[in-house]
Amino acid sequence: MDASAGGGSPQDMVVPPVEGVAGGGTAYGWMEGGVEASTSLRGLIDPLVVPTSDLVHTWCMPSTANVGPQDMPRRLEPMNLLAARNERESFQVALRPKVSWSSLGNAGVVQVQCTDLSSASGARLVVGQSITMRKVVTVLGVPDALVPLDHPTSQISLVPGETSAVWISINVPAEQPTGQYEGEVIVTATKNEATSPSQSMSRAEKHQLYTELRDCLDTVEPIDGKPLEEVVERVKSATTSLRRVLLSPSFSEFFSDNGSVDIMDEDAVSNLSIRVKLNLTVWDFVIPATPSLPAVFGISDTVIEDRFGVEHGSKEWFEALDRHFEWLLQFRISPYFCRWGESMRVLAYTCPWPADHPKSDEYLSDPRLAAYAVPYSQAVSSNHVAKDYLQKEVEVLRTKSHWKKAYFYLWDEPLNMEQYNSVRNLASEVHTYAPDARILTTYYCGPNDAPLAPTPFEAFVKVPKFLRPHTQIYCTSEWVLGNREDLVKDIISELQPENGEEWWTYVCMGPSDPHPNWHLGMRGTQHRAVMWRVWKEGGTGFLYWGANCYEKASTPSAEIRFRRGLPPGDGVLYYPGEVFSSSNEPVASLRLERILSGLQDIEYLKLYASRFGRDEGLALLEKTGMYLGPERYTAEHMPIDMMRGEIYNTCRP
Repeated sequence: MDASAGGGSPQDMVVPPVEGVAGGGTAYGWMEGGVEASTSLRGLIDPLVVPTSDLVHTWCMPSTANVGPQDMPRRLEPMNLLAARNERESFQVALRPKVSWSSLGNAGVVQVQCTDLSSASGARLVVGQSITMRKVVTVLGVPDALVPLDHPTSQISLVPGETSAVWISINVPAEQPTGQYEGEVIVTATKNEATSPSQSMSRAEKHQLYTELRDCLDTVEPIDGKPLEEVVERVKSATTSLRRVLLSPSFSEFFSDNGSVDIMDEDAVSNLSIRVKLNLTVWDFVIPATPSLPAVFGISDTVIEDRFGVEHGSKEWFEALDRHFEWLLQFRISPYFCRWGESMRVLAYTCPWPADHPKSDEYLSDPRLAAYAVPYSQAVSSNHVAKDYLQKEVEVLRTKSHWKKAYFYLWDEPLNMEQYNSVRNLASEVHTYAPDARILTTYYCGPNDAPLAPTPFEAFVKVPKFLRPHTQIYCTSEWVLGNREDLVKDIISELQPENGEEWWTYVCMGPSDPHPNWHLGMRGTQHRAVMWRVWKEGGTGFLYWGANCYEKASTPSAEIRFRRGLPPGDGVLYYPGEVFSSSNEPVASLRLERILSGLQDIEYLKLYASRFGRDEGLALLEKTGMYLGPERYTAEHMPIDMMRGEIYNTCRP
């Protein structure tokens, strides 16, 4: 990989590998030594007196950095970001204790607070709405899961000798005013008690507190129709009761010197905290709501059924699928639900409801959806399975304006003549009802029992001729190309775009390191480069086989286990929220966030090419050193900022 940018960086050194995980490289920025810790602190340390900078190393890292527990400190510098409207831009704040100030086994607790971002004109990006914080959690020892934190302030327990990271994302609304925005991330070391007040209170104390709060509620609730004077008296009485409760010993840890109830004295925050300056430039380019490149990702419905205990076709089943569909749209991907049949036949469907159901139009008309899969047969069986189901579905969908987004995914990677003929037969039936239907076929070889050409690659290139007119979207594995990007022209030359034929690509088990893919432990730029490769090679779509295909489990909170025989992370791009907390919202992986960034990069490159031509766009990739080929792309983040900055400077009004 090209690590020319940022010469003399820690990437030039040997990185401690993660055993059994492709790519190594989890210690982005690992270096010998690092920033020296203060040795003057001895004995009992009070974080309310000692500056946090004496207790904790704090530094910023880009979204492409894999900040692992062994990462060593860097210099703290302001974080400067560029974002278009309707874009998500992320960065990380790394934390590593210099000393321990806790007696509970951990190094101590820090409070991380993010302020709103505001511009000189008064426009704001609000924490909890446009700005989110998530803790980076390791999976198999590799930083990957992004677990939501409280807003605007959250507490993180630090481990002695280990680095923790907070992932901060800024989602810029499409209508956000352009300009310069400023804010801060405030890190403050705090005391951590052995137990919370609610845990340390006796049953009698809890009962007393419960009684007082209930009496307070009883005082203010029955006020409808009461005279104003009586209402005022009731409110005064309730206020007195509430103040007495808040000033009780149970809440003494929250008292500040002036007797008010607060998290921490403001002067203490100002004097003792570490303040990370955050500067964001929002520019006048709106990332289109509908992705320019359809990226279709499979979601296994049977995995959802097993883990969440929902019966296929039940009300709870529809709710579970609906929740996953809506959540995944934020990553600019077009989800399809799927299950595999015999010999890799696949039933793929984007909408679980039939075409004449109101939900169907809601799903398929969503502008965030770039492409949708139409099921060949019913996704949900019923007592009235009509033989003409497919015909009726197609008749309804073809009347809709969103029909142009439709495709049929019938078979996954056919291998022999029998399977290839099955694709042809299924496609013929679809085309009987909808001659303009697009059939997508994934493949990495021609039929192995009837060679189409003398060599395997030549046979692979001849597949379109063999499958025509039964396939319109020829979706090939990037693994087939190896590092021979020049072979792309051989593939494209066989297609007939004038007849609506397209070339899409996919990754799965392969290609492997150092090529771009989404396996656990690969570098962040390696994850993001998957989409750079798609754009450079000229693909018009992308498919990924599975985003939730972990080993079978029967409870939502069960430990995630990757499937045997697959590289770690392959087929798993997000985790059930219940694995990490009581939340049922899925937890994104770093890899999923980097997929989003790569898809946003495509929109930048498309804008640039629309102004200056595609050749200039390709030249920009080379000039910045961001991506030259599947084995020659940046290991550093700087070329990404250079590419985006160049497009900002040349394309802004």
